Amino acid sequence: MALASSRRSAQSDKPLLSSLALHNVIVNGRRTSVRLEASMWDGLQDIARRRGMSVNDLVTEIERNRGTPGLTAAIRVYIVDFYRRALGMIDRPEVAARRM
Repeated sequence: MALASSRRSAQSDKPLLSSLALHNVIVNGRRTSVRLEASMWDGLQDIARRRGMSVNDLVTEIERNRGTPGLTAAIRVYIVDFYRRALGMIDRPEVAARRM
């Protein structure tokens, strides 16, 4: 289920549609909502498929290992790190230095 939230523009009364999609996931057996950009959801589904697991299981793993305060931020970091590793970028010194 993807929902677009709306808010009012500062310059007009026209609602702005958010580019974030709200999805329900099961984390450690509990349902929670996560709001991410469509491209991030696509990446999350791609990673889960490549790893042979469900999105719920992947998000549960991310939750257990997260080093950031929020689940949504942890998911984004995980996705970026996954693709950087796939490209061989994660071990490059200049990338490691920027993450500190």
